[in-house]
Amino acid sequence: MSIEVLTTQIDEIFFLIGAAILLIEIAEMLFKGTMKTRTLGEMLVSASTQIPYLVIETFILTGAYSIFWIIAQLLPWSIPTTWWSMVLIVILADITYYWEHRIAHEVRILWTQHAVHHSSRDMNIITGIRFGPLEGVWSLVAHLPLALMGFTPELIIFGVISVLAYQTWLHTELIGKLGPLEKVLNTPSHHRVHHGSDDKYLDKNYGGILIVWDRLWGTFQVEEETPRYGLKRDFDTRNPLKVWFSEWPALIRDLRTAGSLENALRVLFRSPGWVPKD
Repeated sequence: MSIEVLTTQIDEIFFLIGAAILLIEIAEMLFKGTMKTRTLGEMLVSASTQIPYLVIETFILTGAYSIFWIIAQLLPWSIPTTWWSMVLIVILADITYYWEHRIAHEVRILWTQHAVHHSSRDMNIITGIRFGPLEGVWSLVAHLPLALMGFTPELIIFGVISVLAYQTWLHTELIGKLGPLEKVLNTPSHHRVHHGSDDKYLDKNYGGILIVWDRLWGTFQVEEETPRYGLKRDFDTRNPLKVWFSEWPALIRDLRTAGSLENALRVLFRSPGWVPKD
């Protein structure tokens, strides 16, 4: 079996798992009578983010593959596609995802994209496909070191898809805590914390497949009570355009009032919420 086929199969398997959970979530809401107009609207606007995301992501993936391929041709070494390199690339892609994800929370220009994923007040499988239009740009940059190590484009894409596909089933309230697995794996419980806007839940549990990176680098938080999902600020809309570009108006305003080029750069590259003291 080629690595390209395996990549596709992994993506399809987790898609089917996600689809099954979604059907159960919908059935539960219909049975309990909790499928309100607001809930349906929230799901539809989450799905709508795929329109700009997929259009742009097609070009980003093509560009990424081309850049990785060029790097592979220029390097005097190459890592072959074997079982051990496939295991290694998934581990390294998972570590890369942790830092890519963490930095996206800590750098405001990157947060303009990732905030879209966090802007839903609900937690369901559809929330998992709520993406900012340009999220793939930072992901491409973050994975360049893997290409410089000598991994082929096919191996890198295999690692990236494996990490992202795994997370499909994490966006749900149907699944409780999973015992000993909570020590090692990222689970729905851990990811609910990540989507919480409560102070103790902010900027926690960045992991993709493994939660050990959060435990190692001091960003782990156990789920103690049901989080309040969504952004820290009051943001609650079903308008697709407002969701797609939710962070841009405030960023543009702060850039206009920055007062200097130095402060403007700080607005862009410091943490969300930073403003000049004066």
